[in-house]
Amino acid sequence: MMKIVLGAIAYLVVAQVLHFASSFLTMSYYTDSNYFGVWSKIMMPAAGAPPMEFYYYSIAFSFIVGLIYSKIYVKVSGFMKAKTVMMKGMKFGLALFLIAGLPFFFTMYLLINLPLGLLLYWLFIDGLLTYLLGGIAIAWLNK
Repeated sequence: MMKIVLGAIAYLVVAQVLHFASSFLTMSYYTDSNYFGVWSKIMMPAAGAPPMEFYYYSIAFSFIVGLIYSKIYVKVSGFMKAKTVMMKGMKFGLALFLIAGLPFFFTMYLLINLPLGLLLYWLFIDGLLTYLLGGIAIAWLNK
């Protein structure tokens, strides 16, 4: 159980660092008044930077997702063929991306009026990189 929690913490760190980098690179989308109505009241209750509660939720949710992914990794890792822990983690991360990340992108593109550029950042920076690096961290901590 401790390895699963450590995997969740590692995923949390990877996700938060990449979310921060992605937010920094895409800040112009968040400050564009055309999209103020799209953001949740938790993220943007008023114009300006998100309140601390948003970051607390973000950390908590990333930890919960990390727990889920770490537990899934423990259950499926025996079926995954790879020579190294890193390759096993990358395969796991790619599977997560294909199962969760890509469908999220398609759904957001169809349902929410957001610029394609922002959605692509979310797909590749917040999505693919987070899943790959998070998968490697989870695999390494659950070997």
